[in-house]
Amino acid sequence: MLVELFRYLDSLDFPGAGMFQYISFRSSIAFILSMFIATTIGKKIIAKLQMKQIGETIRDLDLEGQMSKKGTPTMGGIIILLAILIPVLLLTKLNNIYIILMLASTVWLGVIGFADDYIKVFKKDKEGLKGVFKILGQVGIGLIVGMVLYLSPQVVIRENVEVFRNQKVQNVNYNQDEVKSTKTTIPFFKNNNMDYAGLFKNMNENKQAAGWILFILVVIFIVTAVSNGANLTDGLDGLATGSSAIIGVVLLVLAYVSSNIVWASYLNIMYIPGTEELVVYAAAFIGATIGFLWYNSYPAQVFMGDTGSLMLGGVIAVFSIIIRKELLIPIFCGIFLVENLSVLTQRYYFKYTKMRFGVGKRILKMAPLHHHFQKAAFTVGDVLIQKPMRAIPESKITIRFWIVGMILAVLAIATLKMR
Repeated sequence: MLVELFRYLDSLDFPGAGMFQYISFRSSIAFILSMFIATTIGKKIIAKLQMKQIGETIRDLDLEGQMSKKGTPTMGGIIILLAILIPVLLLTKLNNIYIILMLASTVWLGVIGFADDYIKVFKKDKEGLKGVFKILGQVGIGLIVGMVLYLSPQVVIRENVEVFRNQKVQNVNYNQDEVKSTKTTIPFFKNNNMDYAGLFKNMNENKQAAGWILFILVVIFIVTAVSNGANLTDGLDGLATGSSAIIGVVLLVLAYVSSNIVWASYLNIMYIPGTEELVVYAAAFIGATIGFLWYNSYPAQVFMGDTGSLMLGGVIAVFSIIIRKELLIPIFCGIFLVENLSVLTQRYYFKYTKMRFGVGKRILKMAPLHHHFQKAAFTVGDVLIQKPMRAIPESKITIRFWIVGMILAVLAIATLKMR
């Protein structure tokens, strides 16, 4: 909204109005504004939630410090939603297709999470929104994102072309034409562009259509998986919030280098016009999560609930897909991935051993993974992995997960040069 206003003021030679055209300036303002909103409005929202007694219902799972969380206000994801949406609406170009997609994804997934929290809190149904409806909602936004990226004429790239001399890359040029493409960035390979359509070489003239179909299916899978991964990670004070903030920094860096032809050339990656606006979104995302962490860090004064966790994971996935870095997700979203895998392996190993031996056994003391570290060791033989033998304090588990997340974040960015 304000972009057009300041562009008009700049045409009138209004002092300082030209600053608004710079991505770095708007991103800085977005970060500060989102933190301000999260901390100031957040305090009022928490007070409202406490007044209406919208508190978390806790099941006794014999975890250290668990019952002290009973009654802590939940649905705090509303704070993150507002802290992202307001700066993005004010400080980005709203005719940008990528911003439209990010806003739609943020609201869509926030509404699904809100519905789940509402049923749990007000309907007193611990199960919340039925799993099938959550999955349908995630698949729905994945399908919309995939179709828009396929059909919109604004979604184009300029592919990087390597110039060789003496069998060494001397320079990176770009095609003059901006084209629709099913290509994405693949880490650790010198020729770092992978074409989904290239997997269907034998289909001749139909390979491009097949490539887009595969791409859309990949989008649906990634949005669903990362959204659920963030949801599972939201089990300790500040864990999902801090992890998301770290991932947000990675996305900001990746969006900036992908939208800047100088940096894209230096790193030998495709140039994606229009994604510079996503740098502003990423800045607001980081500010919102850090601002929310002010209240969500241990001991938490508010929980984000599914309103926040489903939304955070989903928008991380959509953002990554837009900037063609979805194959890096297993690295910079490694915490979410491991949390997902810990639940899946625990469940299927238990079913397998029960069917095979008549008694179900577990790999971890408890899933998701972060709860494994909160429990003391069971009787030897009940669980494959007994260590640590003593429960680790919640705050220490959270900080250690953050440290691992930071290492993965640095590795993800480093892959741009590790080939």
